[in-house]
Amino acid sequence: MNEQNKSYKRAGVDITAGQRATALMTEAVRATYGPEVLAGIGAFGGLYSAARLLQMTEPVLVASTDGVGTKTAVAARMGTWETIGRDIVNHCINDVLVQGAYPLFFLDYVAASVLEPEQVASVVRGMALACREAGCALIGGETAEMPGIYAPGQMDIVGTLIGVVERSRIIDGLRIRAGDVLLALPATGLHTNGYSLARAVLEPYDWQSANVELGGQSIGEALLAVHRSYLRPVRDLLEAGITIHGMAHITGGGLIDNLPRVLPEGLGATVQRGAWREPPIFGFIQQRGGISTAEMFHVFNMGVGMVVIVPREQATRALATLSVELSVIGEVVAGQSGVAIT
Repeated sequence: MNEQNKSYKRAGVDITAGQRATALMTEAVRATYGPEVLAGIGAFGGLYSAARLLQMTEPVLVASTDGVGTKTAVAARMGTWETIGRDIVNHCINDVLVQGAYPLFFLDYVAASVLEPEQVASVVRGMALACREAGCALIGGETAEMPGIYAPGQMDIVGTLIGVVERSRIIDGLRIRAGDVLLALPATGLHTNGYSLARAVLEPYDWQSANVELGGQSIGEALLAVHRSYLRPVRDLLEAGITIHGMAHITGGGLIDNLPRVLPEGLGATVQRGAWREPPIFGFIQQRGGISTAEMFHVFNMGVGMVVIVPREQATRALATLSVELSVIGEVVAGQSGVAIT
């Protein structure tokens, strides 16, 4: 190590840690590359060939940037990091999927007060796994060590995903009508939202041991359940000829805030609680925290990861297409604003 690097390390930044993290993640990242990736890890900018877009009539790029929030604190407490990487990729996939787009490539940002190369590499390997599953390239990113900005032991994880959709196939919710059926694709757990409240409520409890109330999972395992990607089930519905009028990815704000984002003016929705299975972690949090049902539905997804809105006459065929996954949870109604949980 030269004198300059020694000084930098004394100031709190270890360049060699970043280099080691890159070396540990390189193989996993390159495994996401197809022939369209012209330059990826190590390049100043990722290069992705847009030749496939020339085969489209009017391609529209759809972009999403998001983070995993304080779920990183759960990963730190449990010493498990790979699932966090999968979370951020799947979250971004779902956000562009709502508008009918399929993913092209992903970029990440991982920052900490002090970089632990093995932790960072585990996070990025999780990202690479999710990217491979989605046919998406992980073409670049940033690993930053910033003492004084992040508290010791903290890590920030953010991702940006670019997808594409034919303009004629954009799903924008404008076709939604009163009487349309709300179909739910199930969530595995909290996904990536509500962790500040969940951690505050569950802090005093044992997070490591199996818990009968959680179906044998530990609290830590239930909280780290991976944020699902809905790419495959939505693709199956579209390929089966189901007309999707709209979709809502149920993230921060729950059903209460996210479903209205896709409803045209003058339309609301009624949702029947009990029409789907709620993972037990939600009841566990509500009971231990003494939280009202209204607040639970405003903070958490409550077991609904994605709402797919279809014409009533196609609901039966949609259910037959995804017989294991879909649940009818309500309908679109006229003359009502927002979402009523009954």
